[in-house]
Amino acid sequence: MDIGNKKFISSLNPSQRITKNGIIDVEELSVFYGSTQVIQSVSMHIPENRIVAIMGPSGCGKSTLLRTFNRMNELIEGCHNQGKVYLKGQNIFNMDSIDLRRKVGMVFQHPNPFPTMSIYQNVVAGYTLNGAKLTKNESDQIVEESLKKAALWDEVKNKLHDKGSFLSGGQQQRLCIARTLAMNPEVLLLDEPTSALDPKSTSMIESLLLDLKDTVTIVLVTHNIAQAGRVADYSAFMYLGELVEYDTTKKMFTVPKDKRTEEYLTGKFG
Repeated sequence: MDIGNKKFISSLNPSQRITKNGIIDVEELSVFYGSTQVIQSVSMHIPENRIVAIMGPSGCGKSTLLRTFNRMNELIEGCHNQGKVYLKGQNIFNMDSIDLRRKVGMVFQHPNPFPTMSIYQNVVAGYTLNGAKLTKNESDQIVEESLKKAALWDEVKNKLHDKGSFLSGGQQQRLCIARTLAMNPEVLLLDEPTSALDPKSTSMIESLLLDLKDTVTIVLVTHNIAQAGRVADYSAFMYLGELVEYDTTKKMFTVPKDKRTEEYLTGKFG
């Protein structure tokens, strides 16, 4: 079964949308900035507890697609959508946006720990900034568990009250991942999270993602074809706002169905 097949997705009725291995269904999604269409009728199914890589040349719409999954695009003036996106069968456009972003967390291209906050404060920032009241024991537990999930605890456990901005670039990115994981999301969105990092830090993030997929579904935008090949269970190739191909990474990388996919993977453009 081609998991990007529009006929398959559109044939699902509401009772079928929650599947054993599924978490996000996209049906005929188009995204516009004003009158400019940047996503063209994309349909795809994202399995639960897998890593899905979205690839394509700059300006193809991959980051726009990613940001639609937690409605971050709505913060851009003039942005509007057509079509539907379901999170476990629930239309995300009918959900409270704050609640959605707790369930679908996001980590950006450049590490962005809050510069005035300590490592500890950064991890629980999602709670404090939303007015949640945590006991000291609750905060301590969230901080330790989140930093352990992000493979950062052993490196920072003795300096939790130092500024997060004092960490290395790779550590800052893992701190941002810990901050997102602290909210217990069901889906983790990552927009080129290693593009600003050195090879060693990139390798650590990739290993971390492979560990995390046991507990959270990961959707990764990357311009790094080799990275998709290393970590992604499924890969999507976008071009000029169109979802050209979407399949298991192994199948796409060995026998791509579309000539444009083959040319991108072999470096003829991008």
